[in-house]
Amino acid sequence: MRIHTIIRSLPLAAIMLLAGVAVALAEEAAAPAVSDGVFTANNSWMMLAAGLVFIMHLGFATLESGLTRSKNTTNILFKNTFIVCIGIITYALVGFNIMYPGDFNIIGGGVLGFAGYGLFPTAADNTAAYADGGYTYWTDFLFQAMFAATAATIVSGAVAERIKLSSFMIFSTVFVALVYTVVGSWKWGGGWLDVMGFYDFAGSTLVHSVGGWGALAGVLLLGPRMGKYGKDGKIRAIPGSSMPLATIGVFLLWLGWFGFNGGSVLSADPALVSLTLVTTCLAAASGGLAAMMVSWALSKKPDLSMALNGILAGLVGITAGADLMAMHSAIAIGLVAGVLVVFSVMWIDRAKVDDPVGAISVHLVCGIWGTLAVGIFGGPEYSVGTQLIGVLAYGVTCFGSALLIFGVLKKTIGLRVSEEEEMLGLDLGEHGMSAYPDFSTVSVTGVQPSG
Repeated sequence: MRIHTIIRSLPLAAIMLLAGVAVALAEEAAAPAVSDGVFTANNSWMMLAAGLVFIMHLGFATLESGLTRSKNTTNILFKNTFIVCIGIITYALVGFNIMYPGDFNIIGGGVLGFAGYGLFPTAADNTAAYADGGYTYWTDFLFQAMFAATAATIVSGAVAERIKLSSFMIFSTVFVALVYTVVGSWKWGGGWLDVMGFYDFAGSTLVHSVGGWGALAGVLLLGPRMGKYGKDGKIRAIPGSSMPLATIGVFLLWLGWFGFNGGSVLSADPALVSLTLVTTCLAAASGGLAAMMVSWALSKKPDLSMALNGILAGLVGITAGADLMAMHSAIAIGLVAGVLVVFSVMWIDRAKVDDPVGAISVHLVCGIWGTLAVGIFGGPEYSVGTQLIGVLAYGVTCFGSALLIFGVLKKTIGLRVSEEEEMLGLDLGEHGMSAYPDFSTVSVTGVQPSG
């Protein structure tokens, strides 16, 4: 019997009832996923989280300034300022739509897509209809843009005190606009690694290892700072200018990680956000303790710089699976990261790879560990093998891309400042100014004794 025949045979009351049910179902389907109150709470938390991630750039700036010499402070601060500005602009112009291309494919299979230039939300994109009521389109862009510049900031510390400012600025622009966003789309943009089941909650690999691979490429092509390694093979320690600044930087970064990991829940879900913040703090604390104890046992003296890097190592390590871990797992991940960072810093130094702030050890080595830890501690649905495939894919692509960019720059405009500029300090050589004019002097030989 046809449907219209059935309807004609029904009494008027039944027809009206069916019509009412149909209307109710249609309204329910069209209604936002959450109430206006929950949507407002979600979006407010995501905007706050974006602000916390933004504060991390101040943390990186102070940490790098503290762990390098005072004669290069202005240069460090200038680079960090530039990175934030260029990162936000390039992410708005092309990066956001490369990283989240939707159905627009240039290379199929989730390898490369591009949804178009600029930011053009529809009317619905700034309502609860967007992202299941977690946040608006504008908040989505803002939160993700704060992440984008971080990858180049990691590189900044590793190549500090000898790279040309112009070369670094060009590298940062290309790396953030194209490399970070393309590889980011493989997981967070629904690309091929996401389909495979690779998991990286907030960026142990997608942010930290990406920056770490870029840092490694830059350090290898630049070579060590003058005087770091003697002709006799001995390693010369080059102390930073301010441990108070470095300590402030680490605590600012720890604070920023509340937004980095907590915001990656992508809503204000009370249970999941609070779990994520607890696992983040547990890993940071255990990483700091592990690095303190191990470095103290090895050097016979408590080393503040190692303790600070241990905290960062724990934070980087937990970032890939902060939403999955139980208390004991988070502590274990932080402990392993804290031990790893101590031995990595020592081994890299012995290999005569000069990394003034330990960025490669913290972000690359511990980023890899944190990503693999998801397969170990995250549960049966997460595979170490799949996580390893992701690590290798990012390593080959990011290291190769960074080598190419730095290599082209080295062959064209050059990567490294002159020996005279390096001796004098990049503040005077590149900027013609000093970060501490009242506390530094320059001798007639051009050497800056106080730095």
